[in-house]
Amino acid sequence: MAKSKRYWESSEGKVEDDPQRKKQRTGGAGGAEEAREQASGSQENIGLSTRKKRKKQGSPGKKKRISGREDPFPGPAPILEKNLQKFKRGKKTELNKVSNRNLKAHLKKLEDKYELAKSQAARYDLLLPEEDGFLEGDDGEDTCVIQQEDIAHAVDITSGSKYFNLELNQFGPYRANYTRNGRQLLLGGRRGHIATIDWQTKELKCEMNVMESINDCRWLHSETMFAVAQKKWLYIYDNLGIELRCLKNFNDVLRMEFLPYHFLLATCSATGFLQYLDISIGKEIAAICTKSGRLDVMTQNPHNAIIHLGHPTGTVTLWSPNLKAPLAKMLCHRGGVRAIAVDKTGTYMATSGLDKKLNLFDIRSYRPLQSFVIPAGASHLSFSQRSLLAAGCGNVVQVYKDLHLKAVEKPYMCHTVRRGIHGLQFCPYEDVLGVGHGEGFTSMIIPGAGEANFDALESNPYQSKKQRQESEVKALLEKIQPELITMDPNKLGEIDFITMDQKHKDRVERLGFDPLAKGKFEPKHKKKGRSSAGSLLKRKKKVAYEEQRDLIRKSLQENAAAEKERKQEEKMTSLSQRSALERFKKGLS
Repeated sequence: MAKSKRYWESSEGKVEDDPQRKKQRTGGAGGAEEAREQASGSQENIGLSTRKKRKKQGSPGKKKRISGREDPFPGPAPILEKNLQKFKRGKKTELNKVSNRNLKAHLKKLEDKYELAKSQAARYDLLLPEEDGFLEGDDGEDTCVIQQEDIAHAVDITSGSKYFNLELNQFGPYRANYTRNGRQLLLGGRRGHIATIDWQTKELKCEMNVMESINDCRWLHSETMFAVAQKKWLYIYDNLGIELRCLKNFNDVLRMEFLPYHFLLATCSATGFLQYLDISIGKEIAAICTKSGRLDVMTQNPHNAIIHLGHPTGTVTLWSPNLKAPLAKMLCHRGGVRAIAVDKTGTYMATSGLDKKLNLFDIRSYRPLQSFVIPAGASHLSFSQRSLLAAGCGNVVQVYKDLHLKAVEKPYMCHTVRRGIHGLQFCPYEDVLGVGHGEGFTSMIIPGAGEANFDALESNPYQSKKQRQESEVKALLEKIQPELITMDPNKLGEIDFITMDQKHKDRVERLGFDPLAKGKFEPKHKKKGRSSAGSLLKRKKKVAYEEQRDLIRKSLQENAAAEKERKQEEKMTSLSQRSALERFKKGLS
């Protein structure tokens, strides 16, 4: 009977023995010598390994190879400086002035993060799919004579469908308003007609007639709610046309503006009141009497949420809900102001008045940049995301390009509608201008008007229902309080550097005495007769007026140094003015 093999005896399970271990097991003098050699070699290997580690940490190591060849351009691709400037986040922190070591390390980490974010944003900017561009005519051809029908036929079907007319001659004239993502359109007719439309698919979402005159209409934080300023009061409706609330405190409202980051609805009325409604809590937070009569010219500064009001006296006033008086007052026209528009950066403000002038101001310095006459005068103004300015002059729409860079000779584009214009607004993220007029609504194609790429975390035209709900919750959590509305929003993120003197003065006023003031000098009592009246008086005289003596000593030292420097300069000038023969005079050699 054959004896079964164990697993260590089988050829399959047998592992080939390591020759180094085999030598160690054999022992003997030869094995001992080899062990000593290995021990000495291991110490050298330790030094080599540490050097290799240092090399790995300090240098990139071996060069990368592509298809067996070295990369001729190692490292990340360089980024143009102008691309980096687009994503710059203010000035760098001066770390030299920070004395706290932990704070300095923390600020350095933050600066490194900002630099990394800036470089990544500039690098990934190349991946944006869309590009912006303007309409350019042939040699000797003006773009303002090109008709909308010609543009619609020349572009693709999707872009061509953005030009359309809605003939609504029964309840006009109409005012129009787009949502922040540019997807939904709200139309409000003067005679009570209200409609909400997905203007890209031409799908009617809601339509009704309130049987009352309408002065203005505005979308709120999303396409589920909108506000309508009717004949007497202000009403809030949902996307199905159901009345949610009637606000009787807001009476005779003529114009409205919604501040999306503050959840505030600002209204101006025929009675001269500027009112703010917080739609997140449904309460009025401010009611300001402007004492300027009827208010029917209003716009907002998208950069800092300041409200601009135009008055019949030709002035424009700037308001915030925190003050009962205007933040600034500008005289813009000799006659009454008809329209105001502010670009999205909050830098430029365009105004038109009864004197038929169109003025462009730099809000930073409150100075005019340009002023020119429009024959018919502009009754409505609107800035696009790319700083194109649309002006409604009677029944003609004129669009101006690069108004803040050069003098205007002719408009960029023109279009004529059937009846007088009642409202203008550029559609966000689209090259589209919405025009509300007496015969309905017209959607115009304006190449280069909108931003080519959108930030989906800010406003997404293709968002789903769940994304919209999540964005509403996030916006409510990040809501900015109305107390933070200021002319310069960058001040909120800056450190308030209060001087030590001011802090000390406040402390003295609060305590009623100066805790840092030096008290009267009281000599220390000494024994053995050294604290007699004469010795105490001597010590007091020695300490008295010590501060004055220090100041005098310091001023004398400064005067001596200045005198020495003056003499040195005189000596140098005298030596430079000497002629070559003066060296032979006595005492000058």
